[in-house]
Amino acid sequence: MFSLSMRSKLLCSASALLLMLSAAAQGADEPVSLHITIQDHRFTPTELHAPAGKALTIAVTNNDDSTEEFESYDFDREQRIKAKETGIIKLGPMKPGRYPFFGDFHRKTAQGVLVVE
Repeated sequence: MFSLSMRSKLLCSASALLLMLSAAAQGADEPVSLHITIQDHRFTPTELHAPAGKALTIAVTNNDDSTEEFESYDFDREQRIKAKETGIIKLGPMKPGRYPFFGDFHRKTAQGVLVVE
């Protein structure tokens, strides 16, 4: 059998390992944050890159003087973003691919793509 001091050391080591694994797992679950700006009815940047299999949060800042509607048929999101405000788009883990998005009120100029790799 293990001595009392040996049991204490094993318990302490096991506890430390569990804490490290728990912290690593929590970090793995945090969404990847991306940011895009609307200016002159255009997205900047026009291409966002994100890792596959991770939840995403896209902050969309509208610097224009009018409302824009961020929309994507491919990842099924639609959100109005008022002038001079920021909207948050939350997405679950995605498979690799190219996912176009656009500004519904200025489709000719407000175009972009989310590239999941």
